[in-house]
Amino acid sequence: MTREQLPFNCTEEVHGTNVDFPSRFIAEADMNDQLHELHPEGPYEELSEIPMSKLSSTEFARFLDFIEKFEDATEQSLSATQGYRELHMMIHVMRNHLAGRLTTPTSLADASGLSYGTAKRGIESIIKRGLILSRPRTKSGKTVSLHPSHTMIVEWESYATRVKALVGNTFGLVSQTDATSGIILAEPHQSPDVVSPPNVLSQRLELKGGLRVLMHADPTFMAMHNLKRQLEAIFGVDIKNKAKSIDSLREEILANARFAHSHYDIVTCNLPWFGELASQDMLLPLDAFIDRESYNLSDFHSVAVHSARYAGKQYGIPVQSTPELLCYRKDVLESAGLTPPTTTEQLTKVARALHDPGKGRYGIAWNAARGTPLGHTFAFLMAKFGQPIINLQRIEGGYAFEDVTGDQLRPMFLTDAAFRACEYMLDILKYSPPNILQMSWYERARSYAAGEVSMAYCYTSLAPLFELNKQSPAWQHTGYLPHTVGNRGRPFVPIGGYALAIPANLSEERVEAAWAALRHLTCRSMSKLYILNGSLVTSRFSVSRDPEVSSLSPLIGVVDRMAREGILQAWPRPPVPDINAIVDIAGQEIFEVLAGRRSIKQALTRAQDQADQLMSSKGYY
Repeated sequence: MTREQLPFNCTEEVHGTNVDFPSRFIAEADMNDQLHELHPEGPYEELSEIPMSKLSSTEFARFLDFIEKFEDATEQSLSATQGYRELHMMIHVMRNHLAGRLTTPTSLADASGLSYGTAKRGIESIIKRGLILSRPRTKSGKTVSLHPSHTMIVEWESYATRVKALVGNTFGLVSQTDATSGIILAEPHQSPDVVSPPNVLSQRLELKGGLRVLMHADPTFMAMHNLKRQLEAIFGVDIKNKAKSIDSLREEILANARFAHSHYDIVTCNLPWFGELASQDMLLPLDAFIDRESYNLSDFHSVAVHSARYAGKQYGIPVQSTPELLCYRKDVLESAGLTPPTTTEQLTKVARALHDPGKGRYGIAWNAARGTPLGHTFAFLMAKFGQPIINLQRIEGGYAFEDVTGDQLRPMFLTDAAFRACEYMLDILKYSPPNILQMSWYERARSYAAGEVSMAYCYTSLAPLFELNKQSPAWQHTGYLPHTVGNRGRPFVPIGGYALAIPANLSEERVEAAWAALRHLTCRSMSKLYILNGSLVTSRFSVSRDPEVSSLSPLIGVVDRMAREGILQAWPRPPVPDINAIVDIAGQEIFEVLAGRRSIKQALTRAQDQADQLMSSKGYY
């Protein structure tokens, strides 16, 4: 994948711009000191116009009743006192928190419309009651930022729910009589499943030079970058992101491991890499942190959690699960009288029927570019025919991919499944776009989004190209299926995605803060924010159930259902040592078959010899 072909620049470091707010009070520094002293802070704790109209007597009476109940709801729900215009100040703090803007004592006093002295007393009162957190922006504590506490956020969520229910009952928009039943006027889906906005840390992260994160260049990263100001407000430090394409990301992680001290606090790892990176002690085990905090991993997709383990230890926390699905144009297949394919034979027939090069339309797009992209395709196609790329032990429902040792690591190129996978690629090659041998992850998704192909294997992380793009012919016309299966195969969906990890060579004084940042970057509230800002993937069941999230795209419900049914699988591309080398060998040798320069038998024999030599040299068997 070339830099010009990427949807955004994924090779350069992305730095944010500090936001400076104007100061209008000479005494702000003194005020900051007093506010800071009012809130004891523990390390890194999560706090988490109606137009005029003529009314009849009856309508006016109902309106007065509403106002009276509205005032009651306000007094009963919010911890606001009279005299300081606290509602104005609370609204200002909440609005800035949701928008990722910095609130200072100066800006809050200004927003209140009060004199400096009165505003100062009002802010002090709100802080004393634990509704606003005062957090130092510098080590000296001379300047602080103000944030809503978890208590304040919960109060305002409850308040909003009650007012919406009250309005609905008052104006006859609902038939229910319970004014606290959680009715939303424009969105009939308020439920306990709604994930709340993220809270700020009670104390800023102590990280000299800011939080340094190495990321993968995909829509989830772009969402995180778009939220950079909000994340900086939550953590209280600058965030320095560097984004890399997949192969460059792995090379950067390997290069970073050779330094005496890591250049990154957090690194983003592709799930299949954990066997390689953990076996070479490049990542820090997280079990001590997980045990200390009784950190619950049950909300995450279990296959993603297990993929980020090695030798019984947890080395990463999933930030996204992105399965590879078969995407197809429901409208195109329906017009052609075709049924969505579920087997390899059916897919070939459908691709042939939809292939019309004279009109610039092709049957299917897939990864056929030399090296890693094609190697992944080969591994997944072998799985279609019931065999992993290495000699994993068969278990009920699939193959065991954890704690793999000895002969279980032997590559399986000289098998019937490997031969059939190559034959299948040669079949669908005839119904693919002319640039298929240059296609990798982004190119195939872009081809499908542009309407060039009617089917494509695609990771859900790139689905925003057509799920969120109204200009795409595939918008609202896409169906999703597991991988089609061959003989002796069973329906499955290969899991992809990333987990956040801490480099083993990170300086000791930065580790605690790095863990706090990692934990918050993977929390439910953050995962929801990423989706609301352009991503469509999550590793958390609770986020998929959130009504605001699930309403964005049917894809979210599809993946959630597959995760619950256990269809998502890691064994087609298992997280074991040197899996990347085996995949690359496959991608190099089989490319020669697709290019017409080598027979299937020759390519598979060469691949087996190279892989055997590699694995035996490492002493695996």
